[in-house]
Parts: sequence; C-alpha cells; structure tokens
Amino acid sequence: MVSKKDSNAARVKRHKRVRAKISGTADKPRLCVYRSENNIQAQIIDDVAGVTLCSASTYESGFEGGGNKEAAKKVGALIAERALGKGISEVVFDRGGYLYHGRVSELAAGAREGGLKF
Repeated sequence: MVSKKDSNAARVKRHKRVRAKISGTADKPRLCVYRSENNIQAQIIDDVAGVTLCSASTYESGFEGGGNKEAAKKVGALIAERALGKGISEVVFDRGGYLYHGRVSELAAGAREGGLKF
C-alpha cells in the first residue's frame, strides 16, 4: 500500500518536471490546478511578472462540498468567467502533477465550456 506522503512526493516530482517545460506569459497565462481530498482550486498565473491574475476555489461561498466532479466543473466555469472579465481568453493548462482524470478533467471541461481556450 502506498502512503499519502509517498504519492504526494511523486506528484510534486511530476509537477516540477512539467513546470520546467511550461510557463505562463502575459499573452497566454498558466491555469494551475490544486486538488485536495475535499476541495479544488484554480489560479491563472502570469509567471513572467510573478502575479496571480484571478482565482477560484470551492472554499468560496456558494459551494457545498468541493470534493466532487460537479463542484470542480463549477470552479472551471467560474475561473473562465473571471478570466474573460479580465480579457484573458487563452491559457496554458497546468494539471499540477495530477492525472488528467476525474475532478481535474471536469475543471478543464468547465473552463472550456466557459470560453477559455487551451
């Protein structure tokens, strides 16, 4: 049985490997995903300037339980709405070392349906 500590260390290792290859710019910022057992968060980051342009998570009011796919899809739609409000239409997707499956893929689907291109 693999412990949570070992699996998170493997995830961090994958994330570092991916982050060495992708970076967000002012023209095409990075949509970064963080997933915990009970919540999911998304940020749009300009890595050149080192600033977070907008964010959304299930910690915000209006979400009842964030550990499911429906909540992840709502977060994706919310981050897309906020990004389009700031004039951001194209992003680079950073899955944070997680498998593109389940809540991470639902967040991406919600963001795409909201109008983001990646």
